[in-house]
Amino acid sequence: MFSIFMRWYEPILSIEINRKQTSSQNSNRIDKENDKKHEEKTRRESITGKELQISTFHTTEKKDKDTYLECLRIYKSHISIRSDSVIFITIALKYMKEFGVHKDLNVYKMLLDIFPKGTMIPRNMFQSMFMHYPKHQYCAVDILEQMENNGVIPDPEMESMLLNIFGRHGIPTEKYWKMMYWLPKFKNLNPWPVPKPIPDDVLELAKLAMIKISSVDVRSSITVYDTIEIENSIEETWIVSAIAPKQSELLIQHNKKIPIYVEGPFRIYVAIKAVDYFVLKTKPPICRKYPEYEPDAVDKIQNPYLSRKSKDIILPPSVHEQVDATIFAICATGTSSHDSLLSWIRFLQNENPVLAEIPIVFTLKTSSNEKLFIESNKPKLPSDALKNNNDNELLQG
Repeated sequence: MFSIFMRWYEPILSIEINRKQTSSQNSNRIDKENDKKHEEKTRRESITGKELQISTFHTTEKKDKDTYLECLRIYKSHISIRSDSVIFITIALKYMKEFGVHKDLNVYKMLLDIFPKGTMIPRNMFQSMFMHYPKHQYCAVDILEQMENNGVIPDPEMESMLLNIFGRHGIPTEKYWKMMYWLPKFKNLNPWPVPKPIPDDVLELAKLAMIKISSVDVRSSITVYDTIEIENSIEETWIVSAIAPKQSELLIQHNKKIPIYVEGPFRIYVAIKAVDYFVLKTKPPICRKYPEYEPDAVDKIQNPYLSRKSKDIILPPSVHEQVDATIFAICATGTSSHDSLLSWIRFLQNENPVLAEIPIVFTLKTSSNEKLFIESNKPKLPSDALKNNNDNELLQG
């Protein structure tokens, strides 16, 4: 009976098994096709998102704060590309100076706000030990380092943002605490304070530079001349001159047969802005005598009444009488040209008539604004091309 039943049921069983195998193969094929479509869609969205990140900064014509903030809003509105936040923030940091927002604290906080909240906080000892989400932490450290390089001091609100993003044991949070310890200490240590924001007017920068150099003598006076006031002047420009009463006395005492020199340009920085200046000086006299002691050596203070070694009365040199030269005056001009320096000398002659009797030699060198280096054979790329190459590297990464 059983054998008869099996002969009847075997064909039906084989048909059912074949049907199930065929249906499973079809379902596997459909699943593979769906996976490929999903991967292709994800890849296209990723490429489109990265291209959008670069195009928002590179293709815009108006480079200002409002445009930069609008680029951030465009990125935040595309939820599908929020996974590329590290790449976007890296590109955004690179374009901050170009948009003029590299010193704006609120913009840095908006960049930090792109990171997801709560996801990257370590939940146990091992996550904290092995640096949870390292790329995101390093990216946040880059934001803080760029703030430090531009002199931007964070506020307590940024601390709460970092705590909500990375927690107390994150590297960005530790970096923030170090910055808040040191940066306020260094904020007002500059003995020559500069207004903020730094003025763009070259004349104002020249005044600040002359005040900075001439501060060695508190009696120095800063005077601004206009070459129009000089008859037969070749150039129309401004001149900022600094001279002290002691320097005028040194000019009167100078030997009229020995020439004096106008040298420069030299470079001095007012905050991050460079200013070229010139010096009117002469060689030190050969017969000058110096005190036998070092006035700056605190451990070698001597009693002048008990340790006198010579009977000659030797006056200590002034701050203008250096070992290599005697400085008579300094100046900065609007054009840094030979003609503007001639006008400067004529202005000084009105206040110091002895200059008309002393030969003056101009020993000018190449302007320090020009780049003095040997170019390699490698062709140079413009700045935009270099930025595009770096952006392409980020896209490939």
